[in-house]
Amino acid sequence: MQRHLISAADLTRDDAVLILDTAEELARVADRPIKKLPTLRGRTVVNLFFEDSTRTRISFEAAAKRLSADVINFSAKGSSVSKGESLKDTAATLEAMGADAVVIRHHDSGAPHRLATSGWIGGSVVNAGDGTHEHPTQALLDAFTLRRRLVGGPGGGAGQDLAGRRVTVVGDILHSRVARSNVHLLTTLGAEVTLVAPPTLVPIGVESWPCEVSYDLDAVLPKSDAVMMLRVQRERMSAAFFPTEREYSRRYGLDGRRMARMPEHAVVMHPGPMNRGMEITAEVADSGRCTAVEQVGNGVSIRMAVLYLLLSGAGPAGPADAPAPATTRSPEESK
Repeated sequence: MQRHLISAADLTRDDAVLILDTAEELARVADRPIKKLPTLRGRTVVNLFFEDSTRTRISFEAAAKRLSADVINFSAKGSSVSKGESLKDTAATLEAMGADAVVIRHHDSGAPHRLATSGWIGGSVVNAGDGTHEHPTQALLDAFTLRRRLVGGPGGGAGQDLAGRRVTVVGDILHSRVARSNVHLLTTLGAEVTLVAPPTLVPIGVESWPCEVSYDLDAVLPKSDAVMMLRVQRERMSAAFFPTEREYSRRYGLDGRRMARMPEHAVVMHPGPMNRGMEITAEVADSGRCTAVEQVGNGVSIRMAVLYLLLSGAGPAGPADAPAPATTRSPEESK
């Protein structure tokens, strides 16, 4: 593993498979009475969030605590940032506190890269979402979920990638950092990715991305192993990108009728939060084929793996180097 995790494009196939395999090992911790490992005891992880978040922030906090790290949660609201403090000065404060890793979510694209390359801090930097750029750990947990569902099942698929699997990503591609990270990571793992969206929500230059583009959802569904629905990000829109919500839902929403066109083994994914009734209906969101809740649980395992690999000094030698929670004795067993 490299020192930082800023972009999914920075990961090789071996890097990605190592993270997935390590997460598979660490997922066993969730099944134990005591859900903790001493791996990062004495290390400090700072969650530096300049944007509102529920799933990502709590997931990183749970991951760090399960590895016994000390966690500091920093929110821009109510901090000196609201008084005009710069990112550099905030970083200097974190460095003075001895942060070993900084998990940053920022509204400006490129902020995590700036923090990682500026020399302002000495610890590792993990991108938890920056502007409309990337969200690499979301792509990793999506790949983890897909490998479990389509390749090996829970505990299986070790060492395997997603070669030959067909993933369709539907919705607001233009403003989605999740879409960008998934295109990079899933193609690195051998999957075939197709983007489906209204022409107004397809980014300029998408022809250079390693994926296909379609404007017809119904035509793509029958040959998809997984369909990932994206939220329409109204908060990032400064213009009218489609006529009405009803029109968008009619053309690009996933309902029971469209889900029936998918192969029987195919799954429905959503990074959350969901706009029920717009990009996805309640019937689909609550069905057994939807992995939205499963993705949240898998996110903790993936983020544990990322923090473990970045902070424990482990190299990309292979899954054998991952910790083995199943054989770690609990405090009760050690008495």
